[in-house]
Amino acid sequence: MTLSLKQPYLPMEAKSVDQLPAGKEWQYEPKWDGFRCLAFRNGQRVDLQSKSGQPLARYFPEIVETLQKLKPKQFVLDGEIVVPVKGKFSFDDLLMRIHPAASRIQKLAKETPAKLIVFDLLVDDRGKSLVDETLLPRRKKLDAFAKKYLTRNKLIELSPCTSDLKIAKDWLRGAGADLDGVIAKLTDVPYQSGNRHGMVKVKRLRTADCVVGGFRYASEGKVIGSLLLGLYDNKGLLHHVGFSSSFKAGEKPALTKKVEALIKPPGFTGNAPGGPSRWATERSAEWYPLAPKLVVEVQYDHFTGGRFRHGTRFLRWRPDKKPRQCTFEQVKR
Repeated sequence: MTLSLKQPYLPMEAKSVDQLPAGKEWQYEPKWDGFRCLAFRNGQRVDLQSKSGQPLARYFPEIVETLQKLKPKQFVLDGEIVVPVKGKFSFDDLLMRIHPAASRIQKLAKETPAKLIVFDLLVDDRGKSLVDETLLPRRKKLDAFAKKYLTRNKLIELSPCTSDLKIAKDWLRGAGADLDGVIAKLTDVPYQSGNRHGMVKVKRLRTADCVVGGFRYASEGKVIGSLLLGLYDNKGLLHHVGFSSSFKAGEKPALTKKVEALIKPPGFTGNAPGGPSRWATERSAEWYPLAPKLVVEVQYDHFTGGRFRHGTRFLRWRPDKKPRQCTFEQVKR
């Protein structure tokens, strides 16, 4: 059998906005705190693909096995992988799955099984592509698919949706442990693979995914003081946009080794960190360039003049994202 969508197939993305849009043309969904995932079933083969087009199947064998047991032999689902722990979704436990040892992954899969929350159907149970259809008929077919094949399935769950703005605002006020915010999708456009033209997101916290383009040592002791953050422009240049230094003392030795192994010029290919300020010592102003391999999610308050106005708060590593996906589009409002 030949699947009607070829991999890698990039999922549609969301543009950050300050408030939920109103109107009959919008559908609202919870924004789950996990890894975006496209699940491909073709015969007995199941592939899980990340937002950046990278394979995820080896890290979530329990989801692969569950998808293989479903009755239809061909389909493509769009959803989010989460790891429930003690009644809440744990991003830390999710990150632990990205591990080189298969034995470790199998152990975690049994101890803290992941779940796939689905919110779109891109190829139906007959193998027909739905990406050229608008959202409303796709969602109707997803609801039918879930009712027919996913009832009482512990590891695959249908995400709710609503056209009621009041309900969406209630979700947003309650966002926190499991919800990252709320998504709004245009109902009258086809699936927007790889772009942000049909979907927006509102988060309770302003966050951005950034490339770590360099670092500085602390003023005392050879441990990390701060990570230097970068975003790509539309020409492919990596610009320095700020820093993050919110690390616990106990985390710094391991983090220092992690970044020292990646020291490689030039680091930033656009605007680079400036020289010493009047408050900086000679040592704290010196920075070291890194190969653009690491992606972090940070929380910020304001973004003006091409950079974060203040220091950002480190939230987590994002191994599921490609550095090139960290663009200025995230912080345009």
